[in-house]
Amino acid sequence: MIVRKLRLQRGWSQDQLATLTGLSVRTIQRIEQGQQPGLESLKALASVFELDVAQLDGSEQQEREMRGNEMTDRSVLQVSMEEQAAMRYVERLKGFYYHAVSYFLVMCGLFVINYLSNPEYIWAWWSALGWGLGLASHGISVYQPFKLFGPEWERCQIERRLGRKL
Repeated sequence: MIVRKLRLQRGWSQDQLATLTGLSVRTIQRIEQGQQPGLESLKALASVFELDVAQLDGSEQQEREMRGNEMTDRSVLQVSMEEQAAMRYVERLKGFYYHAVSYFLVMCGLFVINYLSNPEYIWAWWSALGWGLGLASHGISVYQPFKLFGPEWERCQIERRLGRKL
């Protein structure tokens, strides 16, 4: 998450970061998804971001926690839980947009093929309906317009079970 945060702060794409570091785009993707990078990858990333390897790796923070030193240093990079949640949401949203664009393009192609091959019977509606339901499900999972079993419901049920406010 630290690499993604630093990359986004600078306005770089994964391709640009890969070019600057000499790493592959797939390696950048893996690191941003939480896979532990190798030492050479860490050195390349630290060089591009103008940081120490220890700062990027988080080992400096781990040493400080082990010693019990609670002072926070501005040079230690952290990604808050709120930032992590926002990054995950944007990833899901981007996936939904890619899904919607591919749906639109493929359905246009299917309707053209349907019109050219058999204009009497429009069979492309069945594909549009099936995939459209999947797209709607994806949209509901991303946007969550119906919070049937969300935190409010959960809190209400716990309070009802306890017979008092939390």
